[in-house]
Amino acid sequence: MKRFWFPLALISLLGLTAGNAMAWSNHSYAAYRTFERMPEVATAAPVTVEPLEAFLKAEEKAIEKLLISQEAWAATKLDFYPPRPAELAFKADPGRTDAARSQDFLMALRVAPNSKFALYVQPDPWDAAPDAARLLAHSAVDTLPEQANSSHRFVGITAGEKIATLAVLASACDEPDYGLDINLWSDSPSDWGKVYGFGPLPFGNPALNFSTQAPFHMGFYHEDRAIYLAAPFVKKTFPLLRVYQYSSLAALAFRSGHPYWGWRFTGLALHYVEDLTQPYHASLSPGNASAKLIGINLLAMAGFPKWKNDMIVLLSNRHLALEKYQNQMIYQAAKARTETSIEISLRSSDKDSSYAAWSDLYARDVVSRESHALGARLTETLLNTLPSTYVSDPAFDFGVNEAGIDLVAEVSARDATKQARLDAATAELMGNFGAHSRNLVRGVLKEAAQK
Repeated sequence: MKRFWFPLALISLLGLTAGNAMAWSNHSYAAYRTFERMPEVATAAPVTVEPLEAFLKAEEKAIEKLLISQEAWAATKLDFYPPRPAELAFKADPGRTDAARSQDFLMALRVAPNSKFALYVQPDPWDAAPDAARLLAHSAVDTLPEQANSSHRFVGITAGEKIATLAVLASACDEPDYGLDINLWSDSPSDWGKVYGFGPLPFGNPALNFSTQAPFHMGFYHEDRAIYLAAPFVKKTFPLLRVYQYSSLAALAFRSGHPYWGWRFTGLALHYVEDLTQPYHASLSPGNASAKLIGINLLAMAGFPKWKNDMIVLLSNRHLALEKYQNQMIYQAAKARTETSIEISLRSSDKDSSYAAWSDLYARDVVSRESHALGARLTETLLNTLPSTYVSDPAFDFGVNEAGIDLVAEVSARDATKQARLDAATAELMGNFGAHSRNLVRGVLKEAAQK
């Protein structure tokens, strides 16, 4: 009976914690600072813009072979990997249309086949405002609804145009949040989820679109052993799959003379690594011991849900408050043309070499482990530095009220010592973001040069 209740309790928690499936609000802002002084990116020659259809048509035989090797890798390296259905395998066929080839490719990757993969860049917020005539509608790039007060701006680019490598890479870092991993499950309200073979959504609400991307953007790799013994489905997460798929595609694109897609696929891979630098994406409940988590959920299963519901709200509020503060700080610094400790930390390469060399499992063994270990200390900092209403009051929903909150202004008006502590914690996380991002780029470029 105990082993039956334990997984039910965890399902109860996970079913509600996956709503905040986005880690950092806009990866591209941080990515511009991360790579602007990395020689491999900053001094790279501009690349020629190329539609996805052109890359796929030129390299479809090599892509067919690569995707076979990706499937073999996943079957060997990933826990609970559901094999790709044989009928979804990508097969070279020069007689099909460009549209059909692109659709076959997306379905072979098992991403949402309505994903845009538009030709665009998201401009550096430090630059002058983009020409309004070149701005694209949100729906031209992203299949998800535009969020309130969004600072995203999408500038259209055209095939054959020369674009700075930094702009391609930084823009692509944010792209997986534009609907690529939405509704991929058998219980999702989509046609493709029924044929992809991933099974039902392991945690979260299948009716909420952001919730359905959570298992691809979160990785609970370092929880207490007792949790895995009782509820092994907790490990049914797939950021490692996406990192490997896109990074190996990037290496192929570089080797075969398609640098635009080399950098763009690299950016897509980066997104999942960067997500795992957010402790709320690498831990079930940062700052709460496993025994507390289990006890609260068992009480909920026994008919006393208040403590569980309060925990869910508090976890969500802390996650969103951290994200809001980080994004506001970066965006406001760009608009004011001033640097903070966050920009300096993102750009600094001092600790890049202190980590193990890039490998296929780096995101799990290095990034997620470090992020998980930071969870308790980060939670303590948030509790001690942010207004208590936002991080300690379960009667307040930060997500509902976020659009009207100027968190940087509120924190700045409080104790300067507390703000310094929060800034230091945020800068530490952004330093990890930058270091791991650069290490992935080095790994991809090394792989591209070896074959």
